[in-house]
Amino acid sequence: MKKSKSLLLMIALVLVIGTVLAGCGGNNANNGKNASPTNAPADNAGNTNTGNATGDEKLAADQTLKINLSSEPPTFDPQQAQDSTSNAILKLLYEGLTRQNAETGQAEEGIAESWEISPDGLVYTFKLRDAKWSNGDAVTAKDFAFAWQRVLDPNATDAAPYAYQLFYIKGAEDYFGGKITDFSQVGIKVVDDKTLEVTLNNPTPYFLGLLSFYTYYPVHSSVANDPKWATKVETQITNGPFTLSEWTTGQSLAVVKNPSYYAADQIKAAGINFSIVNSGATELLSYKNGELDRAGGPIGEIPTEQLPIVEKEFPKEFARKGISSVYYYQFNVTEKPFTNAKIRKALAMSINRQPIIDNITLGGQLPAFGFVPPGIQSNEQEFRTQVADSQYFGEDIEGAKALLAEGLKEEGLDKLSFTLTYNTSEGHQKIAVAVADMWKKNLGVEVKLANKEWGVFIEDKHNLNYQVARAGWSADFNDPMTYLDMWVTGGGNNDTGYSNPAYDKLINEAKKSSDNAVRQEKFAAAEKMIMDDMILIPIYYYTNNSLTKEYLKGVTLDFSGAVDLSRAYLLEH
Repeated sequence: MKKSKSLLLMIALVLVIGTVLAGCGGNNANNGKNASPTNAPADNAGNTNTGNATGDEKLAADQTLKINLSSEPPTFDPQQAQDSTSNAILKLLYEGLTRQNAETGQAEEGIAESWEISPDGLVYTFKLRDAKWSNGDAVTAKDFAFAWQRVLDPNATDAAPYAYQLFYIKGAEDYFGGKITDFSQVGIKVVDDKTLEVTLNNPTPYFLGLLSFYTYYPVHSSVANDPKWATKVETQITNGPFTLSEWTTGQSLAVVKNPSYYAADQIKAAGINFSIVNSGATELLSYKNGELDRAGGPIGEIPTEQLPIVEKEFPKEFARKGISSVYYYQFNVTEKPFTNAKIRKALAMSINRQPIIDNITLGGQLPAFGFVPPGIQSNEQEFRTQVADSQYFGEDIEGAKALLAEGLKEEGLDKLSFTLTYNTSEGHQKIAVAVADMWKKNLGVEVKLANKEWGVFIEDKHNLNYQVARAGWSADFNDPMTYLDMWVTGGGNNDTGYSNPAYDKLINEAKKSSDNAVRQEKFAAAEKMIMDDMILIPIYYYTNNSLTKEYLKGVTLDFSGAVDLSRAYLLEH
């Protein structure tokens, strides 16, 4: 989730949430700089829609949207979230200092009505607007400081997976690591209720965009003494456009408009009812029957074999959009025999990607041989344009056989067998079956498939309770850093166990540099390192495929594929 946040390197600050654990490919007509409506036709997916009813548009009397979630949000705690489903819901419930503009994709004023940046780019002073929590309490600078301290708490029972996104702040990493114990030494200063001062380690061009990411959301101080607050509807106090009104685990949830939201006049929907059904066939049928206003990615699913059919059947409702996300398999590199890079690389080289796209996903995806997808900006061009992923490895069955034989010999093994794990999804299952068949046919490898419910799947990966697992990643902001800093030693989203001091050094040097050419050099070297080590197998760069009723307006999909429903509304129909 996926996944987001900010844009451009030196000037633009485009947020993308989500980090989803999902992804996509295909060059964007707008190079990822703009959000676009998901109800745009496939050949017009680069247009933007502000979500305002204008001209002769007449709003429907009932402004309750009906949407399906193919998986239940694992958490309603912004500081614990790490997936696209949670991102979509949290974006409705909370708002950070900045938010992503639906039309331009750039960071704009959120709870902060203005800010000043020091000449050296290190000190940000935010002035908060008059905003309220859903219980009527004022949103203050203390709420942000409180939330961010939760993220960085070295003694937290569950460490925040995205804690590293705050390491741009002076002293944050040292506090998280226990090197300093006084939070006042961290560059987060509450000047007064309406003024927050943040000091960074280095100039960070995309920092304003980062602030619209869910890890940076404020939380109400009432959660301090209630470790189970995020599991109960009645204890969730939010500051965003909506509040959580109903939640039946595994079945449904609902949000209603928050009258205390400072921009409530911009919110046309009275509420959104979410069903939770992980069957793409059921979701599509419900859409056709008028029981859903939208179907498909990134939070729902259309059966892949149905994509060519619905594209022709609903030409005005179907949309395909290239998004900056990547689908891949990752290894637990701490468990034998996947401690051996030759074995990992052999598995990567023996997959034939185009047939997967042509016969299974059917969504116009692009074969992937790197980790950073198209659409991600770097040094004034797309990173993928400047650094071709074809340099890393290719599909080579004979070469894969030779590598596997060498790796098995080094490990004292005669054959290879393991379990490939994926989260419950018809699409993931089909891909896993196809890949397992390729491995057996091409390499003689025996693969057992295991499917797990989303929340369990995420937890098991985080705890390295797997051998090989399906994964996906969407940008949190438009910069290669959002893909490459996740593999540093001990990173909150580094669920492979990978640790390489040389890699850590490259990422640290990129973070400290404001020279785009230097950053580009470090990023290219870092991606080459993880691909040489083959800690993951890139499969394809995503596209997002969806169906949206013509009467549903204002739904936006940013360049990473994160969906924003907060300004959606219904016309008469």
